[in-house]
Amino acid sequence: MTTSHPTAAMAKRTYLKNALDRGEAGIGMWLTMPGGQLAKTIATIPGFNWILIDAEHGAITDADYYDLNQHITAEGISPIIRIPADEPWMIKRALDSGAHGIMVPMCHDGEQAARIASASKYAPQGTRGCGSPFTQQIFGVPEATYEAECNANLVTIVQIESAAGVENVQAIAATKDIDVLFVGPFDLAKSMDVPFGGEEHEAAIASVLKATHAAGKKAAIFCMDGAQAARRIDQGFDAASIATDTDSLMREFARQLDAVGQRKTKKNKA
Repeated sequence: MTTSHPTAAMAKRTYLKNALDRGEAGIGMWLTMPGGQLAKTIATIPGFNWILIDAEHGAITDADYYDLNQHITAEGISPIIRIPADEPWMIKRALDSGAHGIMVPMCHDGEQAARIASASKYAPQGTRGCGSPFTQQIFGVPEATYEAECNANLVTIVQIESAAGVENVQAIAATKDIDVLFVGPFDLAKSMDVPFGGEEHEAAIASVLKATHAAGKKAAIFCMDGAQAARRIDQGFDAASIATDTDSLMREFARQLDAVGQRKTKKNKA
């Protein structure tokens, strides 16, 4: 398939990248449990433009990737896979399953960021090997089109969640082909050995935001609810998560149990 614009065909379905390029907020959630039914159910809720498939701490493996990518993309949402570690083969497996991008945890310095960026791009731009028979199915384009256009359309995200990452954030942000710096606030507080939400913690988060934008990159952050996400977007972050699947289930069932709790107590006393 040929187009007058070399990145036009894939770009129609790179929903998160398109939203960020338009200056819109990237609103997403954390998927930690496998299962197409769960992914599809969440993806049908209007408002998301990305869903994070968590293969680092979640119960998801690369055997689940393709199915989850299909269900999420079908609803006009970008699946982003967080791999367990900075390993080129993990990056390749995630992208070969048709992910719209990858998130790599614990990026500590510019050299590591450069290795991640290289492993995310086909040669000659990088070192990612070609040959997946599945990627083009997710994007609805011929294999040759995917290979020609993926370098310009897939999103490479690194997490800043350590004291070293904050110290080296300017070098990380300046790294070619790193698109988004994503703050992991809980690990960051632990690494810095400071109270979560305290002055030092918030100053470090603000410094990541400033350095990221100074380098012309996008800044994102993990949040546990919509109110937190709204504050971070107002602070200047380009993207934020609003919930995790597990916490949302627990909160909702707890809320419903609270609602029925008084009647249950009265019945037991009868």
